[in-house]
Amino acid sequence: MVQVKICGITRLDDAEAAIEWGANALGFIFAKSPRQVTLQKARDITLKVSPYVKTIGVFVNEQPAEILKTMDFCGLDLVQLHGDEPVSVCSEMAPRVIKAFRVRGEETLNEMVDYKNHVRGILLDAYQKGLNGGTGQHFDWQLAIKAKEMGIPMILSGGLKPENIQEALERVNPAAIDVSSGIEVSPGIKDHERMRRFMENVTDYHRSKKAIGRHTFI
Repeated sequence: MVQVKICGITRLDDAEAAIEWGANALGFIFAKSPRQVTLQKARDITLKVSPYVKTIGVFVNEQPAEILKTMDFCGLDLVQLHGDEPVSVCSEMAPRVIKAFRVRGEETLNEMVDYKNHVRGILLDAYQKGLNGGTGQHFDWQLAIKAKEMGIPMILSGGLKPENIQEALERVNPAAIDVSSGIEVSPGIKDHERMRRFMENVTDYHRSKKAIGRHTFI
């Protein structure tokens, strides 16, 4: 079964709702973003949620030393690099690093090759000039299918929502999915009803396929 990461968490009640509905991981954005969370707020939340749910810090072009300090202070399990970080930085964070790529086209797939042996997995998101994520847009899923052929565990992101998640799972069958804006009232504020519908649609899809087991989170 696919695993689910709910990203852009800024409130404890949203984190608890995500876990209640079956999320496997929570994402905390420390880079400049409408969903940016302070270190103290992230720490307050991670200290109160189940240790069985992975907590992931999202950074953009931050220094490795600062990332490690933040991970330690907030008690984070994994790090997601969502900027232009080189392979060397990913190697420094290994094996706890997920590298995000904003998909422009085939050229993005070529960029991934050098990272293959240095990351836990890759996250594919939609490209929009001036934004490092949270665009609410999806990209050509055919490129995600091609990326899977590289043999790197993949998280599908970008424009996922209750209305299209089953189609995404049917077409791409990723190891994990990442959702943020598709289940929000406003940036950083989750809509619990849309979250419930999203998670139920994921579950219903797997039941229809009689899926068993689950991926170890990237």
